[in-house]
Amino acid sequence: MSNNVMRTADGKDIYTMSAAKRRFRRGGTLLTRIIVYLAAAIAVCVLLLLIGYILVRGIPALRLDMFAWEYTTDNQSMTPAIINTIIMTLLALVVAVPIGVGSAIYLAEYAKKGNKLVAVIRLTTETLAGIPSIVFGLFGYLIFVIACKFNYSMVAGFLTLAIMVLPTIMRTTEEALRAVPDLYREGSFGLGAGRLRTVFRVVLPSAVPGILSGVILAIGRIVGETAALIYTSGTVAGVPSSLMKSGRTLAIHMWAQLSEGLYTEQAYATAVVLLVLVLIINGVSGIMASKLSAKKG
Repeated sequence: MSNNVMRTADGKDIYTMSAAKRRFRRGGTLLTRIIVYLAAAIAVCVLLLLIGYILVRGIPALRLDMFAWEYTTDNQSMTPAIINTIIMTLLALVVAVPIGVGSAIYLAEYAKKGNKLVAVIRLTTETLAGIPSIVFGLFGYLIFVIACKFNYSMVAGFLTLAIMVLPTIMRTTEEALRAVPDLYREGSFGLGAGRLRTVFRVVLPSAVPGILSGVILAIGRIVGETAALIYTSGTVAGVPSSLMKSGRTLAIHMWAQLSEGLYTEQAYATAVVLLVLVLIINGVSGIMASKLSAKKG
């Protein structure tokens, strides 16, 4: 009888692993676990180091006059930039989310398998997701600023951002819809519901947490974007009187302070506020996703 074969009472052979192979597999598992833990520790340490450095440099530079309503070269107020950031984010999402979710519903629920148009759309979406933001900025400058004659304005800025985050929303929404079990669809069809009613009453509510994750990623990219907005919305420090006027966001405000070389400490203070703003947005979105998941459960 071989060392790797055991015979049961009823005469059946059971193949077992040799001791050497078991030791080798345990060693490989342990090594993999060590590498994974080490990689996770490095990522966490880098993140904590980055956040800690920003807080140490930025918190002492925070002053009350930096939150004044109007910007001046003396106070370097970031309040107009905060307001512009919120406006830009909301308007970009208003444009991108309906288009992205609607496109994803078509790809996941209505498009036939093997459709060449679907393959082209997915290839285009993946390609757009990997394009640098400065290329989107150049596109927005040529189309919205020059061709459409919007000049440097909030309109040109949020339209460019909507195009930039559209691939992210489309892909995450499509994956969220595909993750919904087919049993839900079959049960809805079995009860006599049509496809449209099934999609909007059964499938879409079940996929909301996943869709919200894509929106969170889009918000993060919008809030931290500079290159695309420098070419489209401009760098005017102040709350614009209309959407056709120029205005800078918080990220551009920080970039402008660093590029001038005179307000380095104020730039770190702006980074602290930007970091807190992103954390608040992610926290609120996470709470919403948790509540929606709980309702679904």
